[in-house]
Amino acid sequence: MSVAPLPIRGGVHMDPRGDGRALRISAHPEMGIVTISIWREDRCVATHHVPTTDVPGLVALLTEALVDNASSAASAAS
Repeated sequence: MSVAPLPIRGGVHMDPRGDGRALRISAHPEMGIVTISIWREDRCVATHHVPTTDVPGLVALLTEALVDNASSAASAAS
């Protein structure tokens, strides 16, 4: 079994749960997409293509989720 190379444009985020879980982000500007892939050790188990025009919306969604979570935690602590 061969291991896919790490993305040239992008990066890897290791899952804190371990067991070789990772999220890989690979930019493909020539195709107008960013690929998000889920890995377990050396095996890709899922992919999702995001058109580059949709990336700002995805970043906003992640940011909003973080802000909503922080707001909920602050309210619960009060």
